[in-house]
Amino acid sequence: MEKNCMGSFLEKLFGKKEPEVFTISIGAVPAWLNGREKTARSALLSETGEMQKNIRDAILKLQQITNTITLAEQDEQIHPKLKSIAKNSLPQFVKAMNASLAKEMPDEVEEFYPAAVECLKSCLNSTRGQGRYLQAVFPEEMKAVKSGIDAIGREINDITASLTRYRKEKTLINTVLSLHTALLDISADIQKAEEKDQRITVRITEMTNRIAAIEKELQAFPVDKQMAEVNTLKAALLEAENRRDTAIRINAALSMTASHVFRKAEKIAVRQKHPSEISALRHTMELLSDHAVPDTRDLAAALAAACPVAERMIASDEITLKNKEERAIFSDTKQFIADICASCTDLRSQEETCRIAQEKLASHPLLVKIHSLEREKAQLETMLKKENLARVELKEWREKTQEKILKLSEELTKKIEDIIGGGVQLQIDDQRLA
Repeated sequence: MEKNCMGSFLEKLFGKKEPEVFTISIGAVPAWLNGREKTARSALLSETGEMQKNIRDAILKLQQITNTITLAEQDEQIHPKLKSIAKNSLPQFVKAMNASLAKEMPDEVEEFYPAAVECLKSCLNSTRGQGRYLQAVFPEEMKAVKSGIDAIGREINDITASLTRYRKEKTLINTVLSLHTALLDISADIQKAEEKDQRITVRITEMTNRIAAIEKELQAFPVDKQMAEVNTLKAALLEAENRRDTAIRINAALSMTASHVFRKAEKIAVRQKHPSEISALRHTMELLSDHAVPDTRDLAAALAAACPVAERMIASDEITLKNKEERAIFSDTKQFIADICASCTDLRSQEETCRIAQEKLASHPLLVKIHSLEREKAQLETMLKKENLARVELKEWREKTQEKILKLSEELTKKIEDIIGGGVQLQIDDQRLA
């Protein structure tokens, strides 16, 4: 019986049986779904229209039956107690039934259905409540009430079946529409990706060409006529750096040799608890070990205070000089002070000469141009690396998207098959989804 009912419903919905293989293009899916939804809706309204009318008629009839109970005559042989109970229950029953039956029933089937179900439940509750005390007193009338309620229930069951079929169809339609929308969104994303890839390609081409042009320009500089000037400046800088390095070595040798002896003297002064000597020795070592060239006047004053302390300790054999360099310094500390101050002056002069030579070389127009091109090239190479990475990521996205398209297409085909109950051939009319 159920199969015949279902077959009748489908035949009413869709007419003749679908072909064994149903062919449809992706672009035609929305219009096809719209037609299916209209057909399903039309069938639902056609099926339930008569059912709604029957329910409305049954409600009116049940109202009449309920109201006639108040006029019915009671059996004289019924026990007085039952009569008393019925007398009290009857007004409440009639009032409850009329309240349930008088409620407005909407026209739209989706709203009509829950209202009818609520009416039915309320009537059943009334018969199972106050109505149960009336069964013995008004058996025929209450039987008629039950019959009226059953009539409403049967019609509601039929509407339930129709609504269930319609909602199943509507759910499938919405699912197919959702899958179709997802494929359209992917198509739009693919188009955006294609446009992005074109922009990336243009930028990569521009940057690659510019880098090649810079490299060609840089290769031409060694034979540029200005390169002779640059080479002269480089040679001058190299000579200045050599003189500076020599001055650094001389100054460092004097400073480290003296500091080694002063460090021994500091330990002795600490042990002997001579704060003034400790302070003089530490200040001198700080000046000698500073990375910056000390002021010669400050250095001379500091050495003038520290050398006598070391000399006294050397004379008392508290400090033993280890090598000829130490002996040379502390055998004539005045000469040492003059030598190291002269070394500092010379080192400062050589550093200034180097700075000037470096500035001259760095500011030469040819080198300025070379450095500018090298910076531009480095920046372009960094940007090019990012663009190539973006292209790789875009390619990976495309591969994943193709897998997603295949999966969505398969799901879409399956859901359309669920709707028509047969095979489906889905044609791809959007090349981006192919």
